[in-house]
Amino acid sequence: MTKSTTAILTRRQLLARAGSATAIVAMGSGFIAAPDASWAMTVTNVSEHEMATLLQMARDIYPHDKIGDEYYAVAVKGYDSEDMAQMVAAGVTMLDEKAQAAGHTNYVSAKWEENRVAILREIEDDTFFQTVRGGLVTGLYNQKAVWPIFGYEGESYSQGGYIDRGFNDINWL
Repeated sequence: MTKSTTAILTRRQLLARAGSATAIVAMGSGFIAAPDASWAMTVTNVSEHEMATLLQMARDIYPHDKIGDEYYAVAVKGYDSEDMAQMVAAGVTMLDEKAQAAGHTNYVSAKWEENRVAILREIEDDTFFQTVRGGLVTGLYNQKAVWPIFGYEGESYSQGGYIDRGFNDINWL
């Protein structure tokens, strides 16, 4: 897809739209941001549309309402490399074609998660899907900033292990 499928906004327009329903907006060549301006990232090897698609795909593969888009952005930023650009372009094109066959403009424009997940199920055996899914496991869950959201306190070895540090504080058994 080309930039014509992604809204191009000036900085002033982006800030004026804070809180809008749009998940991700492009602010010009190589720059995407949250509509509330809470985070932004630059892209150099993939297009804004491709990165927005990767972000939505990441949210659909590992959906967590309590985790903000900025953590998903960190998780998929590694796909903005020369080595991955061709695979990402082909994968996003495939997703968009499947979305168009289902009556949507592109993958990101499919408003309902159920519709996007159905599209992902069609490609789940593809190398692109498996590469992104596998990379998200470490890209998302190895971020120390998301650990408290899940109640994980981090490694315990440096603090004497789990035996003396909450090993038997499970009150739901």
